[in-house]
Amino acid sequence: MIIVIGAGPAGLAAAEAAARNGSEVALIDSASRLGGQYWRHRSTVTGYRSNRADLLFAKVKSAESITYISEATVWSIERDGELIRVNYLQGGSESSLTAEKLILATGAYDRSLPFPGWDQPGSMTPGAAQALLKGHGVLAGQSIVVAGTGPFLLPVATGLAQAGAKVVGLYEAHSPMRWLLSPQALLLNVSKFAELIYYAGLIRKYRIAPRFGRVVSRFDKGQVTITSVNSSFVLKRKRAQTFEVDVVAVGWGFLPDLTLGGIVGCRERVDVDGTTIFEVDGDQLSSQKNVWIAGEATGIGGADLSLLEGEIAGLSASSQKISSHLRFARFRKQVFADALKRSYPVKDGWRSWAEKSTTICRCEEVSLSEIEESVAELGAEDSRTAKLFTRAGMGLCQGRICSRNVSEIVAGLTKCSVTDEERIASSNRPIAAPIALGLLGDGKK
Repeated sequence: MIIVIGAGPAGLAAAEAAARNGSEVALIDSASRLGGQYWRHRSTVTGYRSNRADLLFAKVKSAESITYISEATVWSIERDGELIRVNYLQGGSESSLTAEKLILATGAYDRSLPFPGWDQPGSMTPGAAQALLKGHGVLAGQSIVVAGTGPFLLPVATGLAQAGAKVVGLYEAHSPMRWLLSPQALLLNVSKFAELIYYAGLIRKYRIAPRFGRVVSRFDKGQVTITSVNSSFVLKRKRAQTFEVDVVAVGWGFLPDLTLGGIVGCRERVDVDGTTIFEVDGDQLSSQKNVWIAGEATGIGGADLSLLEGEIAGLSASSQKISSHLRFARFRKQVFADALKRSYPVKDGWRSWAEKSTTICRCEEVSLSEIEESVAELGAEDSRTAKLFTRAGMGLCQGRICSRNVSEIVAGLTKCSVTDEERIASSNRPIAAPIALGLLGDGKK
């Protein structure tokens, strides 16, 4: 048996590919429907090239050798001799499933940066605003600002506008001219121009005004402040405007979910943009025997790349041939993913946005002043020590949201760089999800 964890584009492609030769596949996902975060939906998937989801859903559902386990949260994975045991929570009880092979397709989540008011009601990530709309048909607010960096801002802004929200502004921190740094990526992925034209048409239709070189620098009781930034993300204090909105949806790209792969012991590395990812070979095989990884956990690259990586992982895990055409298609999308990193980097100037009272760790309510005190008064020389003094990153999310930010803030205070070892350590957690001792004791094997 092959267990696939994650039913987004990468996981679905992996399960479908592995089942082509009749291999028995168990597809485990925490949601109630196929699609993951990218193809989240209530009844049908909508948006650019949404027909891809319908075709893949149909193939997975019709494959007799695929067992779909929904609403199941994997909390741990362990070796059982030559087998791999996956422990998960479903319907209020704990269960386990064993298999010879494992494919991890755990996706990613929005990256947040702290600014005054980022923890206030009405402030959320673009992914959260989109999830409310796609998954529940709920508009986060009637007047919304979408801001941050990266192409994900386009589908979020246009999707909200299509649903009836007034998108007051679409603010991208970078200049679109940065794409001139990556001509090869554009030439190898000409289909991306069609996608750009699609969203440009929607922006024009709904009269959304994109603005570049601007960020949300403050949000307080419905008052949002938009400030210009230079190329290093340092605020230009004299160039700011303030107006009223219901919601600000601010995101800075994505962070891969590395928890399960870290528990298994898969080797990690730090990407060029400082993001921790997993090392895999040309077949998506990790450093651990019989564990493949596909999608955003091997490097943020979007749905197109995730689909290809998932297919390759599924074919490899089921001992099927991988065509050179498929490998070249993955190469093209990887080149585009590298271009995304060059076009939308998160610069260190963001560290100056927060004020002393700004909350950095929301779970433990740790402010910037407390982190500064841990360095200046208590002698913390790295983020680990600062976290021990302040409890930053020790809350319910286990540092998923704030750990990287805390590390980079401390690095700025100590005038030292964040080491690769520190970045990797802050990405690993011994337990993937909370589990009650009672459920653990009554678990089914």
